[in-house]
Amino acid sequence: MSHTVPPMRRGHSLRLLQGSVDLFPAMIEAFDAARREVRLETYIFDFTGASAEVAYALERAARRGVSVKVVVDGFGTEPLPPSWQERFLQAGVDWRVYSPLRRFGLLRLGNWRRLHRKLCVVDGELGFCGGINILDDFHDPNHGLLESPRLDFAVGVTGPLVADILAAMDQVWRRVKPQRQTGGGHLGGALVSSRNGDFASTANAGGDAPAPRSRASLVLRDNVRNRTRIERSYRRAIGRARSEIIIANAYFVPGGKMRKALLSAARRGVKVQLLLQGRYEYFMQYYAARPIYGELLAAGIEIHEYAPSFLHAKVAVFDRSRATVGSSNLDPLSLLLAREANVAITDEAFTTQLRERLLEAIRQGRSMQAAEYQSRSLWQRALERIAHGLMRLALAVQGKTYL
Repeated sequence: MSHTVPPMRRGHSLRLLQGSVDLFPAMIEAFDAARREVRLETYIFDFTGASAEVAYALERAARRGVSVKVVVDGFGTEPLPPSWQERFLQAGVDWRVYSPLRRFGLLRLGNWRRLHRKLCVVDGELGFCGGINILDDFHDPNHGLLESPRLDFAVGVTGPLVADILAAMDQVWRRVKPQRQTGGGHLGGALVSSRNGDFASTANAGGDAPAPRSRASLVLRDNVRNRTRIERSYRRAIGRARSEIIIANAYFVPGGKMRKALLSAARRGVKVQLLLQGRYEYFMQYYAARPIYGELLAAGIEIHEYAPSFLHAKVAVFDRSRATVGSSNLDPLSLLLAREANVAITDEAFTTQLRERLLEAIRQGRSMQAAEYQSRSLWQRALERIAHGLMRLALAVQGKTYL
C-alpha cells in the first residue's frame, strides 16, 4: 500500500471549469474534435437537459469511427434508457457498468465501494477531472428542477498529468467486464469501432490555453495501493498553510486526524474558512457533519453554509498558491470506500481564480455562529446523533472505523 503523495510535475496548462455550464461545452467541443479515442468515467450519467448533449456528442464521435469507452457506477447511474441503449449500440459506444448492484444491494459487504471518480481523456492529450457528474446543473435526480445551479468544479488539463489519468482509467476498464444486456437494462460490451481516424491534437479544445507552466499531480484513492493518499494530501497541504485555507466540500465529516490538522492550523494563526452544504440533500450526510461544528467554531474556524442550491464541490485553496480539485468528499464514504481522483495544483493564477469563485459563494451563503450552534434544538441534536450513528453502522458493516 502506498502512503506517499505523488510529486508535483511541471508542464501543464489548466483551465478552471464551474458547473456543467462550463464543463459540458468544453467536453463536447473536445469530443467533436476527437480523431482517435474518447474515455469517460463518471458516477452519475443522467440524460436530462444539458447532459443529453454530452450523450449526443459521444454518439457522434463513435459514428465517425472514434473509439468511445464509458464507465458508469452501478449505484450512481440508473439503467440505460432503452432509446439510448439502442443509439449507443448502433453507434458503437462501449458502455460498461462498474460494480452493478445485484442481490442484497448495499447490504452486501463491499457494495459501498463505489466508482465516484469523474474523469475524461480525449485522444490522450486533453483531460478533465473534478466533481461534476454528467448531470445538468439545474436538475437533481431526487429533488427535480433546481432554482439555482448546483455549485461544482472541474479542471481541464493538458500536459504529463493526462497520461496518469488515462493509466488510472485503463486500470478500471480492465476490471469492468463487458456485459450483455440484462434485465436491469444496462448495456455493456457494445460494438467498438476499429476505424480510428487520423490523430489530431485536442489540446486547445474548450478555449485558448496559457503557456504550460503549472505544476500538478493526480492523487488517487482506491482500496488497494492508494487507500490514504487523498486524505494525506489534504493534511499535508493544511499543515503547510501559513495564511489562509478555504475548503469547499459537499459532505464534510472529517476524521480525527483531519480535524486535528484544521485545529492546529487555526491555532497558528491561519484563517480557515469552510464552505459546506447548507441545503438538505441526504439525511445521513447532512446531519452527520454537524456534531463536529462546535469544536471547529470554538477554535475560530469559520463555517459558511451554501444556500442558493446544492453544494457539490470538492475543492480547496491554500495560501493563494496551491489548490485541489476533484471528486473526493471529506467523509468516510469517500476516504475509506470509494475510488476517487483529485488534482493537486501549484499555480497562482489558477488558485486565485478558484479562490475568487469560493469567496463569492461564501458571500451568497450564511455564516454559522458559535452561539447559534450551541442553541440548536433538542430535535436537531437528536437527528445529528441518529445520522452519526447510521454512518458509524454503515462503516462497521464494511469493516471500517473512522469517526
